[in-house]
Amino acid sequence: MSIAIESEAALLQLSSAALPVGAYSYSQGLETAIDDGRLRSPDDIARWIGDVLGLVVARYEAPLWWRLRAALDREDDDAFIAWNDEFLATRETTELRAETLQMGHSMIELMQGLEMPVELAIDAWTWPAAHALASHAWYIAPHSALNGYLFGWLENQVLAGMKSLPYGQLAGQRMLRALRPALAEVVASASTALDDDLTTQAPGYAITSARHESQYSRLFRS
Repeated sequence: MSIAIESEAALLQLSSAALPVGAYSYSQGLETAIDDGRLRSPDDIARWIGDVLGLVVARYEAPLWWRLRAALDREDDDAFIAWNDEFLATRETTELRAETLQMGHSMIELMQGLEMPVELAIDAWTWPAAHALASHAWYIAPHSALNGYLFGWLENQVLAGMKSLPYGQLAGQRMLRALRPALAEVVASASTALDDDLTTQAPGYAITSARHESQYSRLFRS
């Protein structure tokens, strides 16, 4: 029982907004969509976040995280490194690439500061790879760890909307509650997706991220 409780506490720590990896610095194009006037209300933002979750994260990032964790669990370093490199290669914009590298690097530095083993020789750690490694080191069950990974992303998107539009905390909590079932669906599909099912085709999302790089006034790094 104590091991299970400690694992749950580790999950909460890894999923916390207080985790010092800089996730709060990024909006992933959400700020530009608001600045353009495409998103004018909490309902618009909730729809945007739900679409990105279902059409972008669910189709590539989530199943890739699952493959990273599975590689660690079976001690397949070559597969882990290959999936880390592939994720980095699929970042379509300078901002998305910088985001995953900065967060991945910060997570590895945090693990080393906490005296957690980091034995893989990787120069460019991506965020999903570093997160998967931490969840493995802390013995967090894969489904729970991925759910925490996705919830962290969701919470940061909701907070980015709150800072950019803005809207109240109650509206933000309603978004989180409404999108929880979608998280469960993404976790379930990530563990069964085939390699041929993975796709990063989301040109509108990539263009919005690219346009944010030259946005005149902004709060977020991406």
